[in-house]
Amino acid sequence: MIFSAVGPDRAAAEWLLRCGAKVRFQGFDRWQHDYNGLPTGPLGRYKIQAIDATESCIMYRGFDHLDGLEHVEEIKFNKCIYIEDTCLERLSSVENLQECLNTMEVVSCGNVTDKGIIALHRLRNLENLFLSDLPGIKDKQMTVDRLQTALPRLVISLDLD
Repeated sequence: MIFSAVGPDRAAAEWLLRCGAKVRFQGFDRWQHDYNGLPTGPLGRYKIQAIDATESCIMYRGFDHLDGLEHVEEIKFNKCIYIEDTCLERLSSVENLQECLNTMEVVSCGNVTDKGIIALHRLRNLENLFLSDLPGIKDKQMTVDRLQTALPRLVISLDLD
């Protein structure tokens, strides 16, 4: 495993920050964006609660870092040019995230299509999903209907034209 020495949250935080994303740890209000400013302390003390990947270069290859995360409630993919359907499918297959992730935003990610958004149906605790500026989505109504059927509690906010 990639993160045996530092723990899954630290390993994921390092990867995310190196790619230009930000993380917020449980119990903190401030977003962490400086790799050199990552908090140190006992293994497992800092748990990632939110990920803001706005304009970052995260891509499929690093998604293995998300496997051990157990406390992520919110993820934002905004203007992520390397985010594509396979990334959303991989994210949705992470069992821990299926349990804890409840808010997600996918905005201006040009490589995301209906297939990637529909894959989010596996995130069974997802309650809020914001989708905007996704030219790859061709059948907006079918995509929304499939998600709503799979996740009746999900509130989907759309800005797709």
